[in-house]
Amino acid sequence: MSQKRPMSPFMIGPYYRPQITSMMSILHRATGVILALGSLALVWVLVSLSMGETAFAATRSCLASPYGKLALAGFAFCLMYHLFNGIRHLFWDTGRGFDIPAVYRSGYAVIVLSLLSTAIIWWLATSSGGAA
Repeated sequence: MSQKRPMSPFMIGPYYRPQITSMMSILHRATGVILALGSLALVWVLVSLSMGETAFAATRSCLASPYGKLALAGFAFCLMYHLFNGIRHLFWDTGRGFDIPAVYRSGYAVIVLSLLSTAIIWWLATSSGGAA
């Protein structure tokens, strides 16, 4: 008795329509990868700092460029999203928040908190001259 049905609920597209839960799961994985790659950028900054003033000035000018600022803002968003969604998963590990309204509420809360905290971080960084 073989049925023609998908093997996985993660087959978004022809079998399943995107939902906030599936999109947030994919985004959580993607932000984890971006954070891992971003750690290489942190190593680059630290190595350039250890190499002296000239090397660090070049790194700083790169990060102060429009693309550098965009990358830093994106990294800050990834960090905040991954943090808040990780906290959401910790609540799920305790068995709380699994009913559909709670899942959607916590999902929207993660998105709002991520955007808000990224904006606050970026405002603090730019108002103190840190990312200029």
